[in-house]
This record gives sequence, structure tokens and C-alpha cells, in this order.
Amino acid sequence: MAATEPIRDKKQFRALTDYFLKKGQFRNYTMIIMGAYTTLRISDLLRLKWPDVYNEELQAFRTHVTVTEKKTGKVKTIALNRQILGALRKCYPHRKGEFIFASNRKKDKAISRVQAWRIIHAAVVAIGMAGKIGCHSLRKTWGYHAWTSGAVSPVVIMDIYNHSDYKVTKRYLGITQDDLDDAYLKMDIG
Repeated sequence: MAATEPIRDKKQFRALTDYFLKKGQFRNYTMIIMGAYTTLRISDLLRLKWPDVYNEELQAFRTHVTVTEKKTGKVKTIALNRQILGALRKCYPHRKGEFIFASNRKKDKAISRVQAWRIIHAAVVAIGMAGKIGCHSLRKTWGYHAWTSGAVSPVVIMDIYNHSDYKVTKRYLGITQDDLDDAYLKMDIG
């Protein structure tokens, strides 16, 4: 499998989400939003069910989702931010079963990782987005923007991705010399 890269340009990210919204494909829109903002691997994201994010008894979305990561076995609790909640609200009225990312073909099944890649790839091609963009790009996108904006401590980013080394996180997020140059050039101390 080829290495993917984050979606570095926020306008391209918006173009990708808008692509699905304009087509009324709320499941796919929600997959992009949740993939980017939860930093979950696609295998963990696709396993999510509506009860994980929506309390039927209270008729309200939850504030957090708790996931046991398939790869690491670690339990991760993720706050559902306004972007995620907005996407879920758009998607919920169109739900087709217990899985958030339900298959249109297989009853009571989620779409596969391959199908998720096909959905993302077709949209990337349709909007003319350059780069190696795939399912894992969503996971990397949040970290890239958190890192380059300086809004989140690198230590917190490392913890979110379960990385034990700063260099691993930097390489994982595709931090380039251009990003470092930009940090130097934008900094204004006084």
C-alpha cells in the first residue's frame, strides 16, 4: 500500500466535503468529517454504530465516543466537536441500519475499507485534488493542521497518535522543510 499524505490545503478539504454535500451523500460527508476530526483509523471508524454517538433514550447526541482501537487494543475517548456533531445531524435522518457508515448493498453491514477508499478516491479525482490521498489521509489531516497551526502541543499530538517519538510524528504527518520555513517566516515576537 502506498503511503498517503494529509490534506494540507484547507480549501481542498472543504472542496472534498462540499463534493459529498452537493450530491446529498451525507454518509460519505460524515465519513470525511469524522475521519479527519476523530483521527481514527478507517477500520475503527467504519465499526461505529449509531448508539456509540446517539443516545436514543435522551434523543440526543453524545458528547464523546469511546473506541477500543483494533490495531493497538487501547481504549480511546474522543470528544465530538461541533463539526462532527453537525455532520452526524445531517446524516442521522438518512440512516440505513445500526452502522453509521452502512452499506447500501449488505443489510446490517458497514461499508468495507476498500469501499471507503473507492469513495474517497472517486471524489479526489472528481475535484482534481493532487497528492496521495486515501483513507489514512483523513487521520493524518487533523494532526497536520494541529501541528502547523501551533494550536496543539506536539506532545498531545504524539499522544493522540500513540507515537513515542517526536520524529515519528513529524514524519507521519509529512512535515516538510516548507512547513518549517513557513513557521520561521510567520513568527512575530514583538
